[in-house]
Amino acid sequence: MDWGTELWDQFEVLERHTQWGLDLLDRYAKFVKERTEVEQAYAKQLRNLVKKYLPKRPVKDDPESKFSQHQSFVQILQEVNDFAGQRELVAENLSVRVCLELAKYSQEMKQERKMHFQEGRRAQQQLESGFKQLENSKRKFERDCREAEKAAQTAERLDQDINATKADVEKAKQQAHLRSHMAEESKNEYAAQLQRFNRDQAHFYFSQMPQIFDKLQDMDERRATHLGAGYGLLSDAELQVVPIIAKCLEGMKVAADAVDAKHDSQVLIELHKSGFARPGDVEFEDFSQPMNRAPSDSSLGTPSDGRPELRGPGRSRAKRWPFGKKNKTVVTEDFSHLPPEQQRKRLQQQLEERNRELQKEIDQREALKKMKDVYEKTPQMGDPASLEPRITETLNNIERLKLEVQKYEAWLAEAESRVLSNRGDSLGRHARPPDPPASAPPDSGSNNNGSQDNKESSEEPPSEEGQDAPIYTEFDEDFEEEPASPIGHCVAIYHFEGSSEGTISMAEGEDLSLMEEDKGDGWTRVRRKQGGEGYVPTSYLRVTLN
Repeated sequence: MDWGTELWDQFEVLERHTQWGLDLLDRYAKFVKERTEVEQAYAKQLRNLVKKYLPKRPVKDDPESKFSQHQSFVQILQEVNDFAGQRELVAENLSVRVCLELAKYSQEMKQERKMHFQEGRRAQQQLESGFKQLENSKRKFERDCREAEKAAQTAERLDQDINATKADVEKAKQQAHLRSHMAEESKNEYAAQLQRFNRDQAHFYFSQMPQIFDKLQDMDERRATHLGAGYGLLSDAELQVVPIIAKCLEGMKVAADAVDAKHDSQVLIELHKSGFARPGDVEFEDFSQPMNRAPSDSSLGTPSDGRPELRGPGRSRAKRWPFGKKNKTVVTEDFSHLPPEQQRKRLQQQLEERNRELQKEIDQREALKKMKDVYEKTPQMGDPASLEPRITETLNNIERLKLEVQKYEAWLAEAESRVLSNRGDSLGRHARPPDPPASAPPDSGSNNNGSQDNKESSEEPPSEEGQDAPIYTEFDEDFEEEPASPIGHCVAIYHFEGSSEGTISMAEGEDLSLMEEDKGDGWTRVRRKQGGEGYVPTSYLRVTLN
C-alpha cells in the first residue's frame, strides 16, 4: 500500500503530515541539544566538586597522603572526575552525531519536501488550466449551437414568408450555414479539448500525482527511519560509556575496600613517633622529715651563671606531658628541633634525596664524557671544548652533593645513636620496679647502683653531640619568666660537660633536682645541689617526677 494509490485525493493531508514529521524531527534535535547542555553542566559541576575536595598540597608534602583512608578518598575523587569525563563524552557524541546531523538532515528534508509539493502544485495548476480550457470550448460549442439553431429557424421562417425577398432568404440561409459550420468547428474543438483534458486528468491522477505522493512517502519514511536512528543514538551514547562508568564505579568500590585501619594506625605511629623515653615513676617524698634546703631553693636565688631567677610558691613548675606548654623552636638544618625518631626519619629522607641527586649528576657526567669522546673522534658532530663548562659544573655538583651526603650521614648516625640511647633508657626504667615509699630520701649509694644498672643496659653512652653548639635562646627566657620549684629529681647516668651557654655540667651518678621536663628538644632543665641551674641532655638522666 502506498500513498499514491490510497491517498490520491488527500493532497492537503499529506502536506500537513509531512510538515508534522519535519517539526517532530526539529523538536527531537532541540531536545537532544538541551540534553547535551544538561550533561555538560553536570560534568562541569562534578569537576568543580572534585577540584574543591582534592588536596591542595603536593603528595610528597602532605603527610595525610600516607593514610589509606585519605588515598581511598583521593581515588574516589579521581573516579568521579573520570565519570565527569564520560558525561562530557556523552554530551559531545549527542551534539555531533544527533544535533548537528539531524539539523542538517532536517534542512535537506525541507528542501526535498518543498520540491515535491511545488511539482504537485504545478501539476494541479496545469490540470486546472486544461479544465478551464475545456469549459471555455464547451461554452463556445454550446453558444455556437444555439446561434446555428437560431440562424436555421430564421432562414426557415423567411423561406416560408411570401413577403420576404429572395435576397433576404439567401442571406438568411447563408447565415444559417455559417452558424452551422461554426457550431461544427466548436464541436470538434470541444471534443478535442475534452479528449486532451481526459488524457491529462488520467495522467494527473494515475501517474503524475501518485509518483509525487510516492516520493513524499519515501521521503517521510526515510525521515522516520532517520529519526528512529536518532532515538537509538541517545541510548548508544550512554551504552558506549557504560563500561568505563562501570570501571569508575568499580574503582570507587576498590577504593572503599582499600581502607585499612591497622595500616593507618601504623602510619600515624611512624609519622609522629618521637622516640623519647617515657617518664619514670613518681617517687614518694616524705615531707614529715626535716629537709635541708639548698640556697637556690629560697624565694630568690642566683644561679651559677649569674642570672637572677625568681622563686615563689604561687607558680608551680610541676608540668608533665601533655599539660606542658611547648617551647618556641628554631628550625635547624640537622632537624635537631624535632623529636629523635622524627629527626632520624627526616635525615633519612634528606640523605636519600641527596643520593638520588648525586646518582643523577654522576650519570650526567658519564653521558657528557661519552659525548665528548664522540666529538673528539668525529669533530664534525661538535666541538669537545663546548662541553667543558657543563662537565665542570657537573663535577662541582658531585663534590657538593658528596659533602652533603657525608654531612647527613654523620647527623643520621648521631640521631640513631640518640634513638637507641632513649630506647635503652626507657627499657631500663620500666625494667626497674617502682621504689617503695621511704621515710628518708634514697641515699647516694642506691642512686649510683641505679645509674650503674642503667649504664650496663645500654650498649654505649650516647655521643655528646651538640655540647659545643649554642642552646636555644628560649632557655634564657624560661629562666627569667617562670620561678623554679623542683618537680622531681634525677640522677646523671653519664658525665656531661656543659660548655655551651644555658647548659650545666654534671658528674656521673650526681643527684639533681628536676626543674623542667624535656619538651621534645632532647634537653632537660635541672638544678645542682651545690647551686646553679641549666640544661643537660635528657638521654643522660634517669628522671623521677614528684
